[in-house]
Amino acid sequence: ADARHALTRIEAEARRMSTIVDDLLLLARLDAGRPLESVDVDLTLLVLNAVDDAQAADHVDTDTDTGTGTSGPLHDWRLDLPTDPVVVHGDQNRLSQAVANLVANARVHTPPRTRIAVGIARRGDAVRLTVEDNGPGLPPELADRVFDRFTRGDPTRSRASGSTGLGLAITQAIAEAHGGQVALSSVPGRTVFVLVLPLHAA
Repeated sequence: ADARHALTRIEAEARRMSTIVDDLLLLARLDAGRPLESVDVDLTLLVLNAVDDAQAADHVDTDTDTGTGTSGPLHDWRLDLPTDPVVVHGDQNRLSQAVANLVANARVHTPPRTRIAVGIARRGDAVRLTVEDNGPGLPPELADRVFDRFTRGDPTRSRASGSTGLGLAITQAIAEAHGGQVALSSVPGRTVFVLVLPLHAA
């Protein structure tokens, strides 16, 4: 039993280290200005997929060390999307990763039954994707460095959640590589992440 437990822990740590290496390689490529794929991307579909995945994860949170799962209360998910698809130009895989990071961040770092609203709105030649929650908010000292690499909102949960502290840094790098930006505003009861992307190729 002890050997099985040790092997399970080693496997979990190996997966976590592999994720860190992959994330760091992606950041290095983005820092180096490596060219990204440039195709029409349905941002609305990316949001729907990200929220669908988050809702599925909300039902069962799996402990990566033990492989066990426990049912947990669902968050209150809301969508505010235009009737017509919103299409941007860029790298579909990277943009999907950026959207998923923002949605997963809201799920992981807010308590059960928090309302999480994800919306898209056109603003001139740009599109704004917002992920808003009514949770407790971020402490000012954390909000100031939330997009820095290896920043973790709750270090005590990061091992269980598989967090590397690189997700929001990757989201920022992806946004900037597409000629956009990502920003945060947070007070108790209202935290909003905003991802702004040009509607046309950067």
